[in-house]
Order: sequence, then structure tokens, then C-alpha cells
Amino acid sequence: MRNLTLLTDLYQLTMGYGFFRQNKHEDEVVFDLFFRRNKLITYSIAAGLEQAMAYLLNWRFDEDDIAYLRSLKLFNEDFLEYLKNMKFTGDVYAVKEGEPVFPGEPILTVRAPLIQAQFAETALLNIINHQTLIATKSSKICRATGGKGVVMEFGLRRAQGPDAGISGARAAIIGGCHSTSNVIAGEKFDIPVVGTMAHSWVMGYPSEYEAFKAYAEAYPDNCLLLVDTYDTLRSGVPNAIKVFKELKAKGYTPRGIRLDSGDLAYLSKKSRKMLDEAGFPEAKICVSGDLDERSISSLLQQGAKIDSWGVGTRLITSEDLPALGGVYKMSALVNEDGTMTPKIKLSDNTEKITNPGFKNLYRLYDKENGMAIADLITLKEEEIDEEKPLTIFHPIETWRKHEVENFRAEPLLHTIVEKGKLVYKFPPLMQIREFSKNELSKLWEEYLRLDMPQVYKVDLSKKLHTLKIEMIDAIHAKAKKDLKE
Repeated sequence: MRNLTLLTDLYQLTMGYGFFRQNKHEDEVVFDLFFRRNKLITYSIAAGLEQAMAYLLNWRFDEDDIAYLRSLKLFNEDFLEYLKNMKFTGDVYAVKEGEPVFPGEPILTVRAPLIQAQFAETALLNIINHQTLIATKSSKICRATGGKGVVMEFGLRRAQGPDAGISGARAAIIGGCHSTSNVIAGEKFDIPVVGTMAHSWVMGYPSEYEAFKAYAEAYPDNCLLLVDTYDTLRSGVPNAIKVFKELKAKGYTPRGIRLDSGDLAYLSKKSRKMLDEAGFPEAKICVSGDLDERSISSLLQQGAKIDSWGVGTRLITSEDLPALGGVYKMSALVNEDGTMTPKIKLSDNTEKITNPGFKNLYRLYDKENGMAIADLITLKEEEIDEEKPLTIFHPIETWRKHEVENFRAEPLLHTIVEKGKLVYKFPPLMQIREFSKNELSKLWEEYLRLDMPQVYKVDLSKKLHTLKIEMIDAIHAKAKKDLKE
């Protein structure tokens, strides 16, 4: 893989140098990666972990990197020599890729020497923010079809550069897409690739019929024709039917047609009627052209006759939400005896107050129906007794609490890296896709719907809630005391 070691912000290195000069660089710490709530975030689909770990475990400051850092005249030779040999030696805990996750909960935790944990921040956020964002958009788009037809990722030409196109295709599959048009992603991740023709194919022949006939000769077993180059209903579909009849006479079954423009609801209904009357009820209708979850939902409400959806720009760019907003915050210092000193970040914006300590994350399920009740953030050492009622606390509105009974607690954070070694086996991408689909089925529709979704509970254990309040009170008390002195 490419050497992406310097995929970082300069302040990670300037802080690292400061830690090194103060002999704090080997102090052990804990950082959490999570994202905050906004008006478009109901749930997200975790993605990007495999690429994030590939980055983390393959740091390599080569001679060119060191020469460049030396040219900045910010670091001494001892520090540059240290970087030459720096490898990640810590632990990583994370939710599985494809897992539905919610604002405020740790989806990845790093426990490592301070310089390593801090240096990892930018790249971890870059990789996980992007893939989680696209996987989430893909999930919403796929859910909008109501299971009616397949969704194909068509976004490479509109992605923000090659890397975003490749990793975006990967994330789209995790979110639920069945295939991609992206050939390099197909090769790299062993996922299905699809594609037939563009308008230039049709325009490159003397007539639309001749273009369709030539394509059918090249792909008699997979003949799907783009019918809107000139006039969908007056020439495109009639010419497609003519070619389909010729194929049928030779013993082949036509695949179908694609609509890329116009009133897709009207055109799909008219095309379906024409195809059926011509004796091709099995021919599929595929549509593309600036689709997203809302336009798909609208088309289905209008009774559109569509079997597959090619979704490009609005998926690969996550047009309505261009950034996930994930953050990476220190939550604890590890003492020499292995105990933890919890850390908290305060803010005038209560949603930006972090949850302190080395933590775990659980999903609580109703034992009777198997559906998710809430997610619970605890301190790492806590154990959950499923035989007793459990009181959980809202992380911000501290007076709000909820009692849970007859539940099952499933840990969501898994050990991915231990002492710098990968100990988790990443499953194939299509298997991750199925895992995500299965996990979403355990969440009530009220939490997943497009419009006015119910807010899913992400609460704190009593012990973590108490620690958080005590730390906030102690910081305010100290600030007040310092002002008096």
C-alpha cells in the first residue's frame, strides 16, 4: 500500500514534539472516537475500520518523510530519529463495520502511548468519518426502496477524487448497495460490478435501432438498453422491444431497459405497460439520474414500476450532509499501576461535554421480542447483571433516567488490535453488508424513518453518570476557587 504515514495535521507532530521534549510521549492514554448529533443524523453505519487499521499498523517514516520534516525546522534530530522507529504498540477497541451506531457513543477507542494515540487522530477521523458517512447515506437510500429492487452505486465520476471514489464504493456496499460500477473497487474488494452502455454508444451508430442491435449481438445474455437518448416512449422503448424480439427468437432472454432522465415515475409505468404487452414481463426497468432516498421514496409513492436503482452523485458525495462530524477526544490517563485517571472536556454547549474514563458500550435488547431498547455506555470495569432492573441516565439532560427490565446486554466494542498486533479477522465485504442489514432489523422503524425519527437512547450507567457529574462539579469549584486567589 502507499505510504500514508504523513496523512496528518501538523499540530499532531508539533504536539508530539512537545510531549517528546517534556518526556511525556510514552505516557499511556485513552482516546475515544465518536460523532455528535445533528439534524440529519438519526443513525449511522460504522465503516472504514479495516482501512483505518491498515494505516495505523503500517506507519513508516521513510527517508523522504524525515527529510521533509527536517526542512520545516520545527524538530530536533533526536525527535526525527525517534519517528524513524515509531510503530503503533497500543490497543484498539471498536464496533464492527456495518454496525448501526448513534451520536455520542464511542465507536472506536485507542489505548496507547500518548504520542502514538495523538498522532493517529487525523487519519482515523479522515478514514472513518468518510466511510461511515457514505455507508449511512447508502443505508438510507437502500431502505427507501422498501426492498423493491436492487441499488447500484454509480458515483465514481462525481466522487471527490480517486480515493474517495474507491473507499466510497466500499462504504456504499456496507450500507446496502448490491453492486458498483467502479471496476477498481470491484477488483480491490471482491464486490459485484455492473454496467452496460452510455448515450455515446447510441449516438455512435446511424440509428438507435442499429445501436441496440449491435449491443445485443455483443451481449445477448445480458442485454440492458439505455432508451432515453432521443425519445423514450416514441423510439427508445419501441426499438428496444424490436431488438428483444430478435433476441427471443434466438433463444435469449433480454435483461431490460434503463431510464436516465425525464419523469421517471410516468416513463417507468408507460414502459412497463409497453414491455408487458409486447410479451416481456420479465424485462427489468432500471433507473438512474440524481437519485437519493427522498426521490426514491417519492417515485414509489407515485407507483413507479422500477426494478433497480443506479445511484451516483447524491450517494458518493452524501450531498445533504457532506461531513459526518466525528471527533477524537482524550478520556483517560493510565497511571503506572494500571489504574485510570479519567479526563473530561467541558463546553458551554452541553452536547460537547465528553464522557470521561475508559469505557465500554452495550446494546440492550428486549428478551421477549429481540428488539433494541437502548445503547448503554459504562466504565470498562463495570459488569451488567441482566437479572436485575437497570437504571440508565441521559448523558446531557441529567435529570432524565430510565429503568430497563427483562433485557439482554450485548457488548459492541471488540478488541481489534492488541499490543500493536491485529487480532481481529475482517470478514468479506458482502458478509459485512449482510451483517449490517441484520443488525438494522433489530431496531424499530421509528428510529430509522426518514421524517421525524424518534431519538434512540444512548445513555450512561449510574457509575459513569455519577463520575461525570462529580468531575464537572469539581472543575467548576476549582475554577471558582482559582478566581478568588
